[in-house]
Amino acid sequence: MTTSDDTISEYLTRYADSLTAFDAETAARLWATPGTIVNDRSSGVLESRDAMIAGLRQSYPIYQRLGLASVGFELLERRDLSDRLVLIRVKWLFFDGAGVRLTDTDSYYLLRDEDESGLQACVCVETDAAEKLEALAAERGVDLTALA
Repeated sequence: MTTSDDTISEYLTRYADSLTAFDAETAARLWATPGTIVNDRSSGVLESRDAMIAGLRQSYPIYQRLGLASVGFELLERRDLSDRLVLIRVKWLFFDGAGVRLTDTDSYYLLRDEDESGLQACVCVETDAAEKLEALAAERGVDLTALA
């Protein structure tokens, strides 16, 4: 049985809501352990929920300085790899407090449908997040090195 688009949308809505609320615990529960994040510059494996929570919390001051107030998404594509694995491409949409789009990013997620916990991200491949974050920071005069 493959994962439905509604189930994927519900998962992404929970994820976007957790990011909007800066709720690291909820966001971390949406990941399998270990979780892997890959981009053009680095690869990282988060071995535990505590490591995921710490990593998320570390990024929140950056997003807050950039004016992030809410997160949305567009599901761009999906590919069922097995009965429990689905590869999705998501455009994350980042908005300020007035609802103006700050930026967007494209990411691929390998999701696994777990019996007890539902969909869990196993791998995230960020295709343009670093570049777009840097561009937004430059536009807003935010020094990312001072926040690292």
